[in-house]
Amino acid sequence: MEKTAAAPAANIVVEAPKQLAKDAEWLLRRCTKPSQKEYLKIVQAVLMGFLVMGFVGYFTKLIHIPINNIIVGGA
Repeated sequence: MEKTAAAPAANIVVEAPKQLAKDAEWLLRRCTKPSQKEYLKIVQAVLMGFLVMGFVGYFTKLIHIPINNIIVGGA
């Protein structure tokens, strides 16, 4: 009885990596190298994201320093 219960579990352990490899192979075959126009758009979007996050962090820090000095009392 234990052999039949262990068989589906063993089957899952064997089949999961096979399916993962099959899906990875499918993805790699479907991927293409971006054109220069696509690449520049991606670079521009990433750069804008960095700039926005940088300004958000800078202004957050700029606001929190005086608030922290008021709360702590400049100690």
